[in-house]
Amino acid sequence: MSLVELIAQADERGLAASGLACLDRCVPLLGGDDEVLRPLWGTLAEGRDGDWADRLEQARGALDAACPEGPDEDEAALLARRMLAAAPAGRTAGEVRLWADACSVASLQIHRLLDPAEDPASVDSRRQGRTDGMSPLVAAELRRQITVLELLAGRGPAGLRQALEVSTEGRRVLRAVVSRRARGRV
Repeated sequence: MSLVELIAQADERGLAASGLACLDRCVPLLGGDDEVLRPLWGTLAEGRDGDWADRLEQARGALDAACPEGPDEDEAALLARRMLAAAPAGRTAGEVRLWADACSVASLQIHRLLDPAEDPASVDSRRQGRTDGMSPLVAAELRRQITVLELLAGRGPAGLRQALEVSTEGRRVLRAVVSRRARGRV
């Protein structure tokens, strides 16, 4: 099943986790530490929608303090910042579906921008399942997005821990890419 189809079939929790996982993997671009989004993951595990808005504002404040927006921010960091800004305060299916879909596109685009290998096809075609000739970093991100949605569809709330593990691995990869890129600029 393609990523687009998985997003279309996901429930509220799966959609919120999908968007959050994309954002979580891109936290290194915002200067955040590995635990900054953990409270949001907790609201998904606990099923407490009311805490989502409060914890989202706390995460926004922490990430804004860690890396304030500036004129020298590159396109990848701007896309990550937009994912954070677009996160809905409510977790209704309609709100989180739009956010999860936008986060999916933005995260794939971020990985495409950071991958030194060229990817000839559009991000949309990748999300629809056309994966021939994908660059390695984009291919890995696409696999992670699909895995998160499959884990939550197949295991429900029990899949959240594994989805977080998938996201953590992706964050480590992106942190290494960002670090390598920064060293190349010096």
